[in-house]
Amino acid sequence: MHIKTILEQNTPSISFEFFPPKTKTSSEALFKNIQDLIPLGPSFVSVTYGAGGSTRDLTQNLLIKLKEQTNLEVVSHLTCVGSTKEETKQILQSYDSAGIHNIMALRGDPAKGQKSFTPTPGGFEYAGSLVSFIKEHFPHMGIGVAGFPEGHPECPNRMLEMEYLKEKVDLGADYICTQLFFENRDFYDFRERCEVAGIKVPIIAGLMPITTLKSMKRMSELALGARFPAKLMKAMARAHDDEYAEKVGIHWATEQVFDLIDNGTKGIHFYTLNKSKATKNIYGSLGIKHSSGLSEDHSDKFMSI
Repeated sequence: MHIKTILEQNTPSISFEFFPPKTKTSSEALFKNIQDLIPLGPSFVSVTYGAGGSTRDLTQNLLIKLKEQTNLEVVSHLTCVGSTKEETKQILQSYDSAGIHNIMALRGDPAKGQKSFTPTPGGFEYAGSLVSFIKEHFPHMGIGVAGFPEGHPECPNRMLEMEYLKEKVDLGADYICTQLFFENRDFYDFRERCEVAGIKVPIIAGLMPITTLKSMKRMSELALGARFPAKLMKAMARAHDDEYAEKVGIHWATEQVFDLIDNGTKGIHFYTLNKSKATKNIYGSLGIKHSSGLSEDHSDKFMSI
């Protein structure tokens, strides 16, 4: 099923994203970890590429294994980094043969050792070109693209940023999944900017629960950055250990989800850091039985938020 079709249903989708395995052993461990989340009934799961496409083969093999051995809907990330058009076509053919028909099309981070993105000879320069290529050669596939609620780090002109995003949608993207954010107002502002730009595809909100003080620092150092609201920073400043920090992070993400669902968000996408504990705890707090929505016995709590 296409992700667009899932998002067109009346209830919000809940999905998970996993970082790519670096070794065969870690790939097997990740497969088991993903299986641990199957009882939660996610709408879909996705697995990213490593920096510069370094884990492409492991990611590809893991996704095919998930498709063959579970009932999960899987989304493959595909970037412009390190692959020619012909190599990209071969990757898409392997996914197509395995029954994987949902792709997250991204430009991708610079290859290892490079400070800025440099197109691969014979490859793609922009995510829009990749979207167009997929639509031309595999028109039956569904395509997602990235959105940036806090603004794209390489495009300070936000009007131009929206023009680029609309171009990707016009070329064939079916939905948008945002980068992580901690202030819902940034997401709502981004959603309104999309409306002004004439972008009408569904938008999924990307969330990453903070699990340790170290992970919070790491988020702030990432190339994409992360803006932390003062209220969250104050709560984290009181954290005397990672156990407390995790509780704060889970509580914050839970409140974000309540508010996002209450304001008509089509889907919530959890960046899991390859760990199921935080996501499962958020599910428990929300009273979600499965991805179709909230369980009846917790609906009163949802309505009171």
